[in-house]
Amino acid sequence: MAKRIQRTVAKKRTAPAREAAPSPSAGGGMRRGKKVSDQVVNEFTLQLATLTGAGIPIVRALSILEGQTKPGPFRDVLAGVVEDVSAGTPMSEAMTKHERVFDRLYSAMVRAGEAGGVLDKVLQRLAAYRERIAEIRSKVTGAMIYPLVIVIVAVTVVSAVIVWVIPRFQTIFESFDVELPGATRLLLNISDTAVRFWYLVFGLPVVLLLLHGFLMRKGGRYRYTIHKLLLRLPLLGDVLSKSLIAGFSRTFGTLLQAGVPHLDALGIVRDTTGNEVLIDGVENIRRTVREGEGLARPMEETGVFDELVCNMVDVGEQTGELDHMLVRVADAYEKQVDRRIDAMFKVLEPALLILMAIFVGFIVVALFLPLMKIMSTLNQP
Repeated sequence: MAKRIQRTVAKKRTAPAREAAPSPSAGGGMRRGKKVSDQVVNEFTLQLATLTGAGIPIVRALSILEGQTKPGPFRDVLAGVVEDVSAGTPMSEAMTKHERVFDRLYSAMVRAGEAGGVLDKVLQRLAAYRERIAEIRSKVTGAMIYPLVIVIVAVTVVSAVIVWVIPRFQTIFESFDVELPGATRLLLNISDTAVRFWYLVFGLPVVLLLLHGFLMRKGGRYRYTIHKLLLRLPLLGDVLSKSLIAGFSRTFGTLLQAGVPHLDALGIVRDTTGNEVLIDGVENIRRTVREGEGLARPMEETGVFDELVCNMVDVGEQTGELDHMLVRVADAYEKQVDRRIDAMFKVLEPALLILMAIFVGFIVVALFLPLMKIMSTLNQP
């Protein structure tokens, strides 16, 4: 069997298709290539856990999955991993060459599973973790679609009315030389400004969004300030805060269950989270833990974690069940996030409809008041 695998690998090394494209394991692999979807990686993780759990050697399991994968970026990545593992490189080290596909958390958990001889269990835990994270993201994205559609439709309709409809009414009002109410004058001024300075009205928001995106990618104080303000927003801030707690607990607890040391796990959590406030807090926690203190006090000092979470972490440290306690915290807070999201969007949807109705109503009233005045003037003998 070993000779057959070696012949298969040798054949892949000399295949014309492999010569035409650069080796995925060379020069950083997928670091600058196309990104593979999370769903594809999740399915691969679950299948690899099943194969290794059945006692199939890791090289053969990887080769089987490579053969089942459709041609594309992910298959190229798997080919590079198979090549490196066949040459004696640990799978975790081979995966670090493809960080756009297998992030630091993934590689660290695989490394812990290899060291402890429980790779199949770690892969199953990793697959469950990734599925849960994907489920939460999908729920948040799905909940945002309807309000976003309402906002886009409202902005499009109002913009069309202001730019094309209202100027025609202005021509009618000027031809009859009637005294206009204050609401009508305000609406006409808004329309006139939008038509005359359309490049500012439509271009300025685009420029601000591009500048915001640039500063957010650059990081620094601007990104930290925006993330801090988001956490203080009514309704949304509470959802984001609980989501951060759930994500931290789920990631940290999963890493500890896989056997990753505390400091390494905290470093991975810091590098895989996207919120600057939590990144700063985790770095402070890591620094304090390195000095020999526990987790509970520095977690409380960050201002991100509430008292209940800190108490549960303290109990988990004292009982030696910190990993299980963190997973329980994650389960509880993920359920809270689900409920808060449902409640928030149940309030947000009718609120958006009411605001849209008020604005449209204002336009209708502002336009028809002068028309009624014109009609009454025309009916006079």
